[in-house]
Amino acid sequence: MTTEQYLKNLNTPTSPVDVVLDTDAYNEIDDQFAISYMLRSKDRLHVKGLCAAPFLNSRSASAADGMEKSYQEIFKLLELAEEDDLKSSVYRGSDSFMADEKTPVISDAATYLAELAKEYSPEHPLYIVAIGAITNVASAILMNPDMKENTVIVWLGGHGVHLDHTREFNMYQDVAAARIVFGCGVPLVQLPCGGIVDHFVTSRYELEHWLLGKNKLCNYLVQNTIEEAESYAKGRPWTRVIWDVTAVAWLLNDDRKFMTDCLIHSPIPEYDDHYGFDNRRHFIKYVSSIKRDALFADLFEKLSR
Repeated sequence: MTTEQYLKNLNTPTSPVDVVLDTDAYNEIDDQFAISYMLRSKDRLHVKGLCAAPFLNSRSASAADGMEKSYQEIFKLLELAEEDDLKSSVYRGSDSFMADEKTPVISDAATYLAELAKEYSPEHPLYIVAIGAITNVASAILMNPDMKENTVIVWLGGHGVHLDHTREFNMYQDVAAARIVFGCGVPLVQLPCGGIVDHFVTSRYELEHWLLGKNKLCNYLVQNTIEEAESYAKGRPWTRVIWDVTAVAWLLNDDRKFMTDCLIHSPIPEYDDHYGFDNRRHFIKYVSSIKRDALFADLFEKLSR
């Protein structure tokens, strides 16, 4: 890929594109919004696949269990969205995180990504939106190194480079995978969580006003969010960050209507939960701010149709 083409691929696409979403859908309440937003943006985003990513926290017994629960949650969202035709394009992902930076975790999702990328080119890339631990994507790159020529990866992971640590859920779950993606030279768009995307918050009252009663999908999103928030903040004010929507929104960010971004030299995710920096490294696109109201307006309008 030429430098000119590489930099072009780091810009938001201005015409419809093919997209695969890699998601730890059961981990939180925000992946469900991101999946729904993508499904409701068909004029711009042609969904080629939905891959279940591993995660490990209080909602899963293991990385494999987290992946399986995410796999099942994707089907629940497709049912609610009445998108039965996409059920054949859902793939189980990695059952563990990467043991090192040279060994892929073989899975249906990683195999699918590695093979699908062969159908694309630098001039017509496949867009991969990842909103969980990036194990599936990094494994696919190891399986098919030419992926870095034919894809653009949009990842919500890590914290802002101005902070003093990188211990963000998606990144620290699999630092080896993050290092592969940040280091291999693939066109990469990073949406940092702490200090940037954490501004994308909403409340119970806003969700109820704009979404409740509009359709089955909206009702699930609202009730799921309220139930989760009330589990720890009942009787107190609360807001929730709907993180993952922003990764999908980057693909729709014409004229920077939803966020601003800039080029930075690819930072190095270190194993000590910090970034390393080297100005000799290639550029990535780095999202630097979120236009919260504009993005929620588009999200609510599309979901409530």
